[in-house]
Amino acid sequence: MNTEAPATSIQHDLLTDYLACARLAASAAADRLGHDTVLIAVGDILAVTEIFVITGGSTSRQVRAIVDSIEEQVAAAGGPKPYRVEGNDIHEWVLMDYGGFVVHVLVDERRSFYDLERLWADCPRLEWETV
Repeated sequence: MNTEAPATSIQHDLLTDYLACARLAASAAADRLGHDTVLIAVGDILAVTEIFVITGGSTSRQVRAIVDSIEEQVAAAGGPKPYRVEGNDIHEWVLMDYGGFVVHVLVDERRSFYDLERLWADCPRLEWETV
């Protein structure tokens, strides 16, 4: 008797876990006054991840605080550690790659310049609320 779950069930469970962790990351950003936070489902278009979390900070110091809060809260909840963190040297655009979801924390000037939300405007937005 085969007791393995079908691949689609496993994929659904992973997506649910990614979404829960992405929502936790968004909430952690809000705890440090990250603003205009959005979750975008990019998995149907982008093969390397399922969800983008995009949030903003007013200063590089605030961006650093947001990044630290996200990493601490996701780990404390039993979530993964990021595979890679880029941009942690100047804190203007920090990318946290968790595999199934990617967090972008941008200082306001960079966020308005790169306008990631416009680039991914065709992808669905996901609901989240502070926990």
